[in-house]
This record gives sequence, structure tokens and C-alpha cells, in this order.
Amino acid sequence: MKALHQGWLYGLIGVVIFAGSMPATRIAVHGFSPEFLTGARACIAAVLALILLIALKQPRPSPQQIKALFIISAGVVIGFPLFTALALQTATAAHSLIFIALLPLATAFFAVLRAKEAPKRAFWIYTCIGSSLVILFMLNQSGLHLSAAGDGYMAAAVLLCGLGYAEGGVLSRELGGWQVICWALVIAFPAMLLISWIYFPQDFSAVPPSAYLGLAYVSLFSMLIGFFFWYKGLALGGIAKVGQIQLIQPFIGLILCALILNEHVTLLMIAVSLAVAACVVMARKYA
Repeated sequence: MKALHQGWLYGLIGVVIFAGSMPATRIAVHGFSPEFLTGARACIAAVLALILLIALKQPRPSPQQIKALFIISAGVVIGFPLFTALALQTATAAHSLIFIALLPLATAFFAVLRAKEAPKRAFWIYTCIGSSLVILFMLNQSGLHLSAAGDGYMAAAVLLCGLGYAEGGVLSRELGGWQVICWALVIAFPAMLLISWIYFPQDFSAVPPSAYLGLAYVSLFSMLIGFFFWYKGLALGGIAKVGQIQLIQPFIGLILCALILNEHVTLLMIAVSLAVAACVVMARKYA
């Protein structure tokens, strides 16, 4: 039980950090292209990751672990950042958070496939209820303004992220949480460096200061520090169990949108947050 409680604590810290990703990305794409933002955030994080791995004398992953690291890189280093940045060119952060509500389901689904976890039927019921509450609330907030391109990008982002989370949670049991994301960043570094060079901005004078702040946040926190806590939480508490904490991420994200982007926080948000929290507790009980 101690490991489970620790897993939930680490997972919660990770989710709070990740909740700032959508507002920060929305701000950053006002100054940088989605492609450059994806490459730059990964390159900045990869340099720091490489320094950590060398300074702490971490052993190289085995060939089998490297295969898993490629999947993780494709999901959380390349796929999710790129597709969310593409979506946020036209969609608001609040609208995009609708899809983040599907991350717990995607993570649990891949936990069954990749980690061979077997949650009880009640777990899936409460997970679906919690996800439905979040989606209905988000639709009520932003309206059903579907964009074929933007929503397609977000759907792809959620699937790839769920796969990257599940794969990373499994590998963290062998390598450790921070080592997994560091090695995944290092593996993706050559490709991300190439993308950064191809889409390098021609005129930095046109980039607003806020875009640099957004880039700094997604590079340091969303791409690196948040995963230290998140993967450790998944490894300790179970991927499907801890993954349910993501149900509260849209609400934390909306609060940040209110503080950063001047969006309104309502009493309905608080009420739905409490209901979702109850679903998270029940899903945890039956996972």
C-alpha cells in the first residue's frame, strides 16, 4: 500500500506539471511554428538529460530496452508535442483539453496491452463515467465546434501519449523514472535537432517574449521534470491505477487558463471536479 500511495503522490505532481503544457504550448505557437517548437523543446530537454545521464554515470540501456525507448520517444517526445502544437494553432487550449480527458482511457488501454494489467470491470465503469463527465463539461464550456484537422491532431496526440505513458511505466520498473525519459530524449535528439534546423525561425525579432516563456516551460517541465514524477508514479502504483489521476488534468489546466489566459472559472467546474475526483477514487479502488 505504501508503494501505491507514493505512486499516486508522484503521479499527482506529474499531472499538475503537465496541466500547464496546453496553456504554455498555446502561448508558444504564437511565436514559433509547431514543428520548431516540437524540435526545440526536445533538444533543450535532451541536452539537460544527457548531462544528467553522464554526470550520474548511468549504464546504457540493453537492446530490448532501446526498442521500448523508441516507442516512448515516438509517443511523448515527438508525437504528443507535435500534434498538440499543430492543433493549438487553430484550437483554443480549453477546447483541446476535451481530448486530454481521454488520456486515462488511452493509458489504461495500453496498460492492458503492453503491461498485461487486468483492471476489474468496475474500474472501467468508473473510468468511463469520469471521462464522460469531463468531456461533457468541456463541451459545455467551449461548445461543440469541431475542427477536422485540429481535433484529428488531438486524437492522434492522445493515442500516442497513452502508448508512451504505458510503455514508459513498464520500462521505469527496470531503468527508473527519470532515466527512461532522459534516454528517450537522447534517442530522439538527432531527429529533433534536424527538425529544429529545418524549421528554424527566420526572424526572432517577431517572436514575443511570452512565446519564449512558453517554450521554456514545455522544455523544462512538460518535456523533462514532469516525467521524473510521472513515470516513477506509474512504476510504483500501477499504470492503470495512477493513470486515472489524469482525469483531473483538464480542470487544473482550466484553472491555469483562467490565471494565464483570463478564462472564467465557474461553480460548475468545481462541482464537476468533485464528481470526477470521486470517480478517480473509485477507479483506484477497483484497479
